[in-house]
Amino acid sequence: HRAARSSVHCNPDLDVDFCQPSPQTATLRPYLNAVRATLQAALCLENFSSQVVERHNKPEVEVRSSKELLLQPVVISRNDKEKVLIEGSINSVRVSIAVKQADEIEKILCHKFMRFMMMRAENFFILRRKPVEGYDISFLITNFHTEQMYKHKLVDFVIHFMEEIDKEISEMKLSVNARARIVAEEFLKNF
Repeated sequence: HRAARSSVHCNPDLDVDFCQPSPQTATLRPYLNAVRATLQAALCLENFSSQVVERHNKPEVEVRSSKELLLQPVVISRNDKEKVLIEGSINSVRVSIAVKQADEIEKILCHKFMRFMMMRAENFFILRRKPVEGYDISFLITNFHTEQMYKHKLVDFVIHFMEEIDKEISEMKLSVNARARIVAEEFLKNF
């Protein structure tokens, strides 16, 4: 209930019925709920040994050795630039996220931030070092991850990441713009 309250702008003197969600939250919540529901359904993973090499277990979503082990990929889109690709298989799920990049500054910030994250992929057990083409960042969740960690916590992590990445890039953009304004003012003082 706390998350629902934080996403609405309320006047404390008014009844809760008069509270209105912010415009961004109005479209973000259904998008994140759809991603959450799809991920929860896709994370029904089981241990599955390779059909090609004995005593090997590789993520089928990556190796794609047998078509019967792969699920239909699902794309959940908030708009043409912001979308999530969820590819499932019998023993793994790959989640690829395209982050909203409205202008050139956001593209640069997003690229740098994602590169920073992927260089530290070993600290994030489910983060892939290289994203799927056309997406900014990818996560690979295997049956071993779901055995060692709680499924709902894995889903929460991906959803929280999606919420926070947009905020982080917006904050960095504001910081860059403020710094540029200060530099421009200092430069123009000379004239």
